[in-house]
Amino acid sequence: LDPKQFENMFRRWVGGVVGALSDDAGLAGTIAVDGKTVRGSGTGGESAIHMVSAFATELGLVLGQEKVATKSNEITAIPELLEALSIKGLLVTIDAM
Repeated sequence: LDPKQFENMFRRWVGGVVGALSDDAGLAGTIAVDGKTVRGSGTGGESAIHMVSAFATELGLVLGQEKVATKSNEITAIPELLEALSIKGLLVTIDAM
């Protein structure tokens, strides 16, 4: 299973769900963006995997996530994540390290 292809399909599905809910319920929610290090992923001398996620607080649904490049930080991954999501008109909060 190709992780990038899966993520793209997931984002497409989420976009459909969010679009349908937004149209029916008139949602105007908040998207919380935050990063986390995947526990146990940095074993054997490898760097730990760090992910940035976008969470629709009103829906309780992760809209997508982006892996932070090795030797980089959340600030470089956040624009890539936000560009891939259909969140126009929503409030975005970001807690970047």
